[in-house]
Formats: sequence, structure tokens, C-alpha cells
Amino acid sequence: MATGKVEVNNLNLGQGGVPEIERHLLYIGRTDKAELQGKVTRINNMTNLDEVVADDALGANVKAAQLNGKQNWTGAIFGLAADATWQEAVDIANQTDSFEGICIVDISTDKAEFTAMQAKATELTSKLGRWVFFLAACPGISVSAEPEALNQTWSEYEAMMLSLVKDVAANMVVPVPQLNGNNVGVLGGRLCDRAVTVADTPMRVATGSALGLGEMPVDSAGKPLEMSTITVLADARHSVPQWYADFEGVYWSDATTLETKGGDYQYLEYVRPVHKLNRRVRVKALRRIGDRILNTTPPSIELNRSYFRKDMKIMSKTTEIGGITFPGEIMSPRDEDVTIQWITKTKVVIGLMVQPHNCPKHIGVNIALDLSNPADAEG
Repeated sequence: MATGKVEVNNLNLGQGGVPEIERHLLYIGRTDKAELQGKVTRINNMTNLDEVVADDALGANVKAAQLNGKQNWTGAIFGLAADATWQEAVDIANQTDSFEGICIVDISTDKAEFTAMQAKATELTSKLGRWVFFLAACPGISVSAEPEALNQTWSEYEAMMLSLVKDVAANMVVPVPQLNGNNVGVLGGRLCDRAVTVADTPMRVATGSALGLGEMPVDSAGKPLEMSTITVLADARHSVPQWYADFEGVYWSDATTLETKGGDYQYLEYVRPVHKLNRRVRVKALRRIGDRILNTTPPSIELNRSYFRKDMKIMSKTTEIGGITFPGEIMSPRDEDVTIQWITKTKVVIGLMVQPHNCPKHIGVNIALDLSNPADAEG
């Protein structure tokens, strides 16, 4: 070589973080407020919603979401005009924003609407590599003073709600009866409370009582809502408020999806951590496209197993406060939880196994009586 040369290259190893979209939900509903129609309106915990939303179902649910979302809450609104559809709103919103979940505030009265939401969730994954769940507003009990209006007893309401979700298979959809008129917002906000993780169930009592729910409804006979009806609805896969005798406050049941019997994603607390990992691993996989750092040699396999395991390790980290250990979003990954298999010289399959923590939802306490007499042993 006739002359000396030096080249200095900056390598991008992809070690930065991925923007978080968890706890960021989109609320879609009909409204007469023109300023909200046909576009995304971004809001947060500091927004004065009295100046933004109207006095309608969309406004009531968004206010409830802000109240229950608490510190650093964020969200977005998409108002629908009379001739617009929520499908169009989802498509327009996803041109500029990403969301963890989508809340359809307008009442779903046909099971075909749940199927349409499942289809839209699948479409977003297929076209954009985005994973979302839906909270779908379902009818509350109908009681009216109008002579020709539908007036239901709790028994009639239970039958209607069981029929609404019967035989529906939609594991990315959570049906939420609007018993109080703002239940979708209350649940949506509770899921976004940063005091808990995306792996926590809204049933968690330690999260606190539901806020802003309002008065419990009564049926046409004036009979108040009871836990017997709540249990019927929850067993049918509806997500509803609940309470405990002699314990102050109103809490929540599970965020149950319309998953099929025996499916892995029957609860939103399983859906959300997997979706979170999906988003992060997708970015990691994109950075390996065409990069021969990922190859069939043993050093490469071990390097890349560690590379794809990293987000699982971060999600599994625990914290300790006052001697109490708070678990991470998933269990710490084992060596066998990450596999790399080459199918051809250019196609590789990465396998990740995610293990959630156990969570107590039915606690049995057995108390026995000890009648042994220490005096007998002394004699």
C-alpha cells in the first residue's frame, strides 16, 4: 500500500430504548361537538376536560378514564359524526399515533360488532405490526318512564347480556356493560394506573376503589344491582364492577376477553405483557434483517439468545420497598425460554416463552381450633 489510511466508523448497536405506548388508549364515540369529530385529540392528566368534551357518553367515559388513570395519564379522543364509523376512526388515528388499546364508547348491541373489533385488531397487526385490545361498551339495564320504552328486570337483563356474547370468539375484545354509563372509562383508566403494571388485573383491591363510577342502577321493579347479577355477568365474560360485604368501596372484576374455552388469552393481564414484548422484540428483529451477526455458529446463537432475551429480563425485574418484593411483569426467563432455529439459509425462527406470575383471585382460609391442654402434659 503506497499511503497510509485511517477510517473511523460509528457503529449503531441498537442499544437504545423503544418508546412506550402502554397505558395509552384511544376513546372513540359519537359526539355533536364538531371540534372532536374526524380527528385525534390528545389529552393527559393535566387537560381540563370540561373545556374539551361535551356532556355525552364520550365525555363521561373520558372523564372517568382521566380520574382513574391518575398521575401521568395520557389518552386520545376521536369523535364520530353521525355518518362515520369506528373502523374509519381507528384507521385515521393509526396514521399518526399508536395505542395499546381502543375503547369503543358507543353501545354494541350485536355480537357481530365484537367480531369486527377482533378483525380490526388482527388487521392492525398484519398491516402495521401493531398489537391492540378493544374495550367494547355493552348495554346497561334499560329503565325508563316512557310508556313504550324497554323496561327490564335484572333477570331479563341477564338473559340479554348472556345472549349478546354467547358463542363469540374474540380474544382481543373485552365486553364492558355500561351499568353506570361510564364503565368503559373507569376500566380504561384503571388499566392505565401507573401504580401497577400491565400484568396486574383490575381486580386488584390494593389498587384502590373505582373512582367516579356514580350510583348503582336499579331495575324496572326498583330492585338494586346485587352481586348475584354481577357474578352472572362476570361468568359470562363481561367485565363489571364488584364489591365486598363489610368492606368499603367499589372495585372491579377481571378484564375478561371473549376468548374461546381453554384459550391462553382469557384475561387482559395475559394479553398486555405479551403485546408489550411483541412490540419490543419486533424492533430487535428488524435490526437483525440482513445482519450476519445472526448466523448458525454457536457463538452467534448464544449472542442472539441473549439479545432477544434482554427485554424479557427487563420486564421480569422486581422492586423492593420496606422489605416487600413487588414482582415484575413476567417471570425471569430461563435458558430454555429463548430458542433460535434456522429453517433455511435465509429464514430463522426465534422462539420466546413468556411465563406470568400466579395471581390470587380466590383465597381460601382454613382456621382450626387447638384444644390441647398444656396442663395435661405437665401431669
